[in-house]
Amino acid sequence: MWPGVLKLLVLLTFLLHLSRCAQLQKKVVNFREKEKEVLDDILGPGRYDARIRPSGENGTDGPAVVRVNIFVRSISKIDDVTMEYSVQLTFREQWLDERLRFSDFKGRLKYLTLTDASRVWMPDLFFSNEKEGHFHNIIMPNVYIRIFPNGFVLYSIRISLTLSCPMNLKLYPLDRQVCSLRMASYGWTTDDLVFLWKEGDPVQVVKNLHLPRFTLEKFYTDYCNSKTNTGEYSCLKVDLLFKREFSYYLIQIYIPCCMLVIVSWVSFWLDQSAVPARVSLGVTTLLTMATQTSGINASLPPVSYTKAIDIWTGVCLTFVFGALLEFALVNYASRSDMHSDNIEKKYPPSETEQSTSMDLPSDQVEPDNSSNFAMKPLVRQPEDTMSMDRMQHCELHMQPRKKNCCRSWLSKFPTRSKRIDVISRIFFPIVFAFFNLTYWSTYLFREEEQDE
Repeated sequence: MWPGVLKLLVLLTFLLHLSRCAQLQKKVVNFREKEKEVLDDILGPGRYDARIRPSGENGTDGPAVVRVNIFVRSISKIDDVTMEYSVQLTFREQWLDERLRFSDFKGRLKYLTLTDASRVWMPDLFFSNEKEGHFHNIIMPNVYIRIFPNGFVLYSIRISLTLSCPMNLKLYPLDRQVCSLRMASYGWTTDDLVFLWKEGDPVQVVKNLHLPRFTLEKFYTDYCNSKTNTGEYSCLKVDLLFKREFSYYLIQIYIPCCMLVIVSWVSFWLDQSAVPARVSLGVTTLLTMATQTSGINASLPPVSYTKAIDIWTGVCLTFVFGALLEFALVNYASRSDMHSDNIEKKYPPSETEQSTSMDLPSDQVEPDNSSNFAMKPLVRQPEDTMSMDRMQHCELHMQPRKKNCCRSWLSKFPTRSKRIDVISRIFFPIVFAFFNLTYWSTYLFREEEQDE
C-alpha cells in the first residue's frame, strides 16, 4: 500500500511542477501580448488623434508645456568667413499627454517605445538660426519615443546642424565669440504651446570636447520669445561662449611679422655704399610683409571696421616701408656729402678766405702801414655805438656752444648719411617697442572688459 501512495505523491508533485512552469510561460507571453494590446488600445483608430494638441497642466485648457534638454556631442568647426558653426547633438523633448495613460501592470510595464513620430502629437519646434541640418539613419534611424504609464512622452533624436553665428571681429585674434542655438515654435502661439528648459542641468556637453582654434568656456540658457503679427511664439536659446586660442596666431602671425620688421633693420648696419644689398633687403621684406598681410585678410571676411590684426600688420608694414625710405634718405645724404667734398677739393679754403677779404668794404679792412692810417674821431657817434653793440652781439653768438652728450657722440660720425643710419638703429627699435607696449596693453585690457 505505501509504495502505491508514494508513487501517487510523486506523480502529483510532477504534475504540479509542470502546471507552474506552464503558468509562468503563459504569463510571460501574456505580458508581451499586453504591451501590444496597450499600444492598440491607446493609439487605435478612433481613440487617439495626433492632430489635436494635449491639454494643459492638470487637465486645463491652458497651453501644453514642453520641457527641452540637449546633449552636445561634438562641435566640428567654427568658420570665421561664413560666420557659422557645426554641432552634433542629442535633442530631447518631454510633455504630458493624458490621452496616453495606461496601466503599468504593477510596475512590469515601465514604458512603451515607438520609432514612428507620426503616431503621436509632436511639438512644431524648429531651429531659427539653422542653415543646414540632417538626421542620422545609420544603422537605424537614431530616434525613439517613449510613452510612460502616467502619460508623459519623451522624444529623443540625434541631429547634426550648421548654425549661423554673427561674429564681432574687432578684437581678432584676441576675441571671444558667442554663438547661439535658438529653438522656437513655428505655428503654435504661447496660448497653445510653451517651451521650457528642463529643471536641473538642461544642457550637457560631452567631456574632452576638442575644437580647432577655439575653447568652449561656458554656456548660458535663456528664453527668447518673439512677437509677430500672428502672435507671440515661445523660444529657447543657449549661448555658447568660445575663446579663440591665441597660441596659434602668435606662432603663425605675430612672431613672423616681428621677425620681418627686425630683418628690415639689418640694412641700417650695412655700408651705405652697398646699394644692391640694402635695396634688395628692403624690397624683399616689404613684399614678404605684403604677402603675409594679404594671406591673413584672405582667411577673414571683409568687414567695415578695423580689426586688431589689421592694426598690427599695418604698423609692421609701415616699419618695413620706413626702413626702405630710410635708405633712400641715406643715399641722398651720401650723394650730398660727396658733392660737398668735391666743392672743397675744387675750391681750397685759402682761396675762399682771400676772395672773402676782397669782397669786404675798404673801411672794414685794417690798415697794414701808417700811410693808410686814418684818424678816427675821439667822440663816437650814436650810429657807431649801435654798430659796435651789434658786432659784440654777433661775436657772442659766434662763440662755440657747449656740446651735449648726443652732439658730441654724433660728432664722431663725419657724414650726414652715417648719422642717419646711427640714429635709425636706435629710433626704429624704440618706436617699435613702444608700439608693442601700447598694442598689447590696449587689447588685453579690452579683452578683460569683454569678459566682465
